[in-house]
Amino acid sequence: MAQDRPVMAILFIFLLGIGNFAMHKAVLESRHPLLGQMPWYVHMLGGRVSMASEFLILLAAMLLVANSHSTWWGVGYLLYSAINGLAAWLIITRRV
Repeated sequence: MAQDRPVMAILFIFLLGIGNFAMHKAVLESRHPLLGQMPWYVHMLGGRVSMASEFLILLAAMLLVANSHSTWWGVGYLLYSAINGLAAWLIITRRV
């Protein structure tokens, strides 16, 4: 039963990662004026570099949970996803 916990945490992080990718893509496609003020590397290859960094964060979170047997990394990724969600909502609804 104890080995089920890392599997569930990895699945949970993976599902959060799907949401993070969707939010990231929506922000990139929003054409918000704030995106024009971002550094050059955000726009490199049409935003693919920033999507790659999002993938690396997801991969790191999944590997840390899988190898350290600690779900605190999952809690950290949940907080990261919540902050991403708030930021995406603010940008997409043009509240900033």
